[in-house]
Amino acid sequence: MAEQLAGVTIAVIGGDERQIFLVSKLLEMGANVKVIGLPERKELTGCEFCKDLAQTIQDVQAIILPMAGTDFEGNIITAFSKNKLEFTEQIFQSIPNHVPIFLGVAKPFLREWARFYEKKLIEIADLDEIAIPNSIPTAEACIQIAMEKLPITIHGSNTVVLGFGRCGMTLARMLHGIGAKTTVVARKPKDLARIREMGLTAGTFDQLTEILPQADLIINTIPIQILTERRLSYVNKEALIIDIATAPGGTDFQAAERLGLNAILTPSLPGLVAPKTAGYILAETLPRLILSEISLPGTNKVGGKIS
Repeated sequence: MAEQLAGVTIAVIGGDERQIFLVSKLLEMGANVKVIGLPERKELTGCEFCKDLAQTIQDVQAIILPMAGTDFEGNIITAFSKNKLEFTEQIFQSIPNHVPIFLGVAKPFLREWARFYEKKLIEIADLDEIAIPNSIPTAEACIQIAMEKLPITIHGSNTVVLGFGRCGMTLARMLHGIGAKTTVVARKPKDLARIREMGLTAGTFDQLTEILPQADLIINTIPIQILTERRLSYVNKEALIIDIATAPGGTDFQAAERLGLNAILTPSLPGLVAPKTAGYILAETLPRLILSEISLPGTNKVGGKIS
């Protein structure tokens, strides 16, 4: 794909180590890259380092935000800059309607702005070509955290995985592979059938009050509140809860604290534990998406779907 992005100007705003590897690949592909919120490192030689967001988004064909996008106040997520990068409504409105804005997951206010101003906001975290490869570093990191925090081995432990999406499936397979007694809780009959086919124990959400008391390790992958205070009251006090769902997660963390439970929220694990791999996953997918979007002016996409 070398030089396929020749003549294309891309703004990369904020982010973490993943963006370092992504930008280096974009440069190799011939893109002109404007950045803000990233350090001046040798891997980024050739970039245009900008001082403010208005300068960064001027005269670009595509904009790439971090996978986590912004916080709920509109500040771009960045691991390198102490200065706030506020993605204001005025800045958002100034982006030409034909310029695609890529990010992993958008906060609700960004989706509303995109619909109101008819911008091309494209969420990529749920695309198979990104989500499936990303499930590998996510699962590895999750198991690493469990190994560090549990006083017992994963092998032989009673482990519960909530959800059987891309991350849930990869996690269940890895946990089973290292000897955990793995129960996967899912909703769809076809998923329950696949869980059993994999040699795992299948459970439904109606059975959680029976499943949770036996668990040494509980991993939630579902981005809605599944572990409510009532359900948490059934959890063993010695258990560890790891929530890898998009913030704010699927656990009532205040209730967990009141109940004396060890519950942690760990979103964006690929960027924390395997940024090179995660950056290259983005680099393998985003150039194709950028080229397809800039060659099809006039479409308005929110959440990866035409709206």
